Amino acid sequence: QVQLVESGGGLVQAGGSLRLSCAASGRTFSSYYMGWFRQVPGKEREGISCSSSGNRSTIYADSVKDRFVMFFDNDKNTMFLQLNSLKPEDTALYYCAADRSSLSRCTLVAGWYDYWGQGTQVTVSS
Repeated sequence: QVQLVESGGGLVQAGGSLRLSCAASGRTFSSYYMGWFRQVPGKEREGISCSSSGNRSTIYADSVKDRFVMFFDNDKNTMFLQLNSLKPEDTALYYCAADRSSLSRCTLVAGWYDYWGQGTQVTVSS
């Protein structure tokens, strides 16, 4: 089992940047596929990026491709999401999650994920 804690959210102007962190305790990231998701009230949780710390193959949703970067610090068992060129529509509660399945690659489908953090709010003002 793994416990996840997000941090780094906040209020930023459009065009700005933030870096979100996801600290893991328990098992290491290498045991899971890892993902970042976001959700706004009244909408489904959206998968925005996923990866495996082992194979380094990362998938991004079209809505964030070329703006967001997902990466790992395996020594600290911490995952990051760098948010660049932020837009008001990026405003959401952002979650990290761990998937213990044996899929051939990671997925942006929330239902596959077994462990979730509590979320960190990102608000982008226009």
